[in-house]
This record gives sequence, structure tokens and C-alpha cells, in this order.
Amino acid sequence: MSRSVTIIGASALPVGKWQTQPDAETQVLEHEVLAKLVVDAVKTAGIDKGDIQGLSFAMNRHYTLQKYFATFMASYLRLPCYGNVSEVLGNGMTGGWAFENAANDILLGRSKVSLALGINFETAARAQDHMMSSMRATGDVDFHAPFGITPITWYALDASRYIHEYGSSRRELASVAVKNRMHASLNPLAQFRKPITLDEVLDQRMIVEPLGLYEVPPRSDGAVVLILAEEDYAKSLGRPYVRVRSRGFYHEGVHQLSDVPNDMTAFGAARAAGEQAFADAGLLPTDIDVAELYAPCTIVEVLVSEALGLTPRGNGGKWAAEGRTSLGGEIPISTSGGLTSRGHPAYVTPLYSFVEAYEQLMGLADERQVKDAELALTSAELGNYNAALVHILEGVHS
Repeated sequence: MSRSVTIIGASALPVGKWQTQPDAETQVLEHEVLAKLVVDAVKTAGIDKGDIQGLSFAMNRHYTLQKYFATFMASYLRLPCYGNVSEVLGNGMTGGWAFENAANDILLGRSKVSLALGINFETAARAQDHMMSSMRATGDVDFHAPFGITPITWYALDASRYIHEYGSSRRELASVAVKNRMHASLNPLAQFRKPITLDEVLDQRMIVEPLGLYEVPPRSDGAVVLILAEEDYAKSLGRPYVRVRSRGFYHEGVHQLSDVPNDMTAFGAARAAGEQAFADAGLLPTDIDVAELYAPCTIVEVLVSEALGLTPRGNGGKWAAEGRTSLGGEIPISTSGGLTSRGHPAYVTPLYSFVEAYEQLMGLADERQVKDAELALTSAELGNYNAALVHILEGVHS
């Protein structure tokens, strides 16, 4: 018997700065924030809380004092489960793996309704502590970390190579930041909503040449709850829902940044994962109506859009500059505002992508709604896209 996984509800905290200092008089408690989102998602989906049989959490940042957070939350929510109750970790792919775990419980028949959820608080942590943790997680601790090779550094190298190989420019790449801020201005969940101009992007201080302040992600806090259900259950509710049409995954077998010379601008893992997802769905990239990409920097959106076939190789920056990846364009990308403007609470960032795809396919995106959106694509990544997770989703309205 084959089963299909659907998304029937979602709730999310606006991305921003929510974490409080340990000595603050009033504390923002992570479990209370997440519990309120669970209550809201359950109410919006119109389901009985008792039908939930699985809780798949994106692991919290290590700044969270409460450990073994999944079972703590199961207790706080008073949710006995026959399905999975666990936390997963996969760096930038963490939220994507939480989604996969919840979906797999349904596909294996262990649960008819499961939650994929998580909370990422990091903004009150000291910058040096956060950077040290990042370098130890995202590179070879004996080689990369001592030389300060951070993810932004990798992507800056990619950007320089892309400009050199394809005759692109910083202006083209910076146009991605302008486009995403315009999208974010329409998104109540976005961290930065004030529109910006191309000149404003180019005038910002450099973080790593050629990427300036508005072209890299901020530190962010956020929390998301998604309700996944077996399709027969979703149908029984008599409401529209989103079906998971296919998924693709590929890991190159390298840790974050390859020590073997490769094509810096190809993002082969994204290409392989995308090809698998499109083949399983019986679709082509041109069939996608809206794409929500895991892209920490402007250059990453350009390169992953090309790797997935959403834009032509070597022309992703040009398409952004021409408005072809904006709302109203040929393939709207990062309609939420993307990681540079919606914000980047890393461990739950992929869950925010599912929220955006869900709202687009359900016609709930208000001013940023892509007209007649039927098919959406999301991606998540590890390292310099050394691994990629791609989902294709479709709206079901009858």
C-alpha cells in the first residue's frame, strides 16, 4: 500500500531577535514560544491534538539550556506518541531533516499525523562564541578553522569565480538582495522589511569581498511548526492541502568544503538532488511556479537556481537583474525574502521555506502571492552545497 505525505497546517514566529540575555528580568522561554505555535497550527488545521503521533524536532542551538528538548516538549504539550519523538541535526539542513523524519513516520505507517518543528535562538549569544562554534562545525577543525574559513568566505570565493567565468558583476549579484528585500517587504514573517536600492546594497561595508553587508545573512531567531499528515487523513478534513510530490537528496561525500579541486560554480549536489526530484515527480524545472531556496548569500541563490535548472547556467545573476526571478517574473525565487531579508535562524530555516511554499500553494501569501501557483520547490544544503535536499510540492484543492 503506497502512502502520500501532505502538509495540512503551519505556524511560524516572525524572524527577528527574540532570545534574551541570561540576566534579563523577563525571559523569553523557548518551550513556551514553540508550544503556542503548536496550538495555533493545530487550531488552523482543524485537527484534534490527540491525532498527532510523531514529533520530529530540528535540534536546538547549543545555547538552549534545556537538553533532550524533544521529550521535554512532548511532556509540556501532553502528547503521548506511538511514532517518532526525536531531534535531528544536519547543520543548515537540520530543518529539512526534521521534515524528512516526520514524513518517514507517515510513509512507514507509524503515524497519520506528525509535526516537523523547531526553534532556533542565537542572537543574544556572544559573537565570538557563535563564530567559534560555526567554524568548528562548518570546516575541518584542524585545517579550516585555524585559518578562519567560514561559510561566507567559501561563498565569496564562489562569487569571485562566477564573475570571472561568466562576465557577471557585483551589481548583478547585488540585485538579488534588492529583489529579496522587495519580497520581504510583503512578508509579515520577515526580519528586514524596509525596501533597499541597488546603490544602498553596493554602499554597504564589505564582509568578504565581493559580498557586502546586505548580501550575507543576519543572525536570527525563529520557530516553526508544520503539520504533516497521511493523504487519506488530509482528504477526510475536506480542506485544501499540499502534497509532497517528490524529494531528492545527494551528498558528495566531502565535509563542507571539498579538498579535491572541483567546479566552484556548479553546485553538483544540488544538480543531482534536483534531477532526482524532477525525475520522481515526472516534471521539468520549467513546470515549477515558485521556488524557495536555501541561499545564505546572493551568489548562492544564483548558483543553486542554475544547478536546479530554474535559470540558465551562467545567467542566474542576469535573470535576477532583469527581474525574471522576481514576483511577476518567469520563475519567482525566494518570495519570502530569502535568507538575506526574511532572516536565517539556521537550524529552522528550511522549515520557513516549507511555510512559504505552503502559503503560496494554498493562496495565502497575500501581496506576494504568485498567481495560480500549483507547484513549488524547496531546497536545503550542507556546506558549500556539498549536499542538497530538494522537495517538490503541489497544491491540492479538491
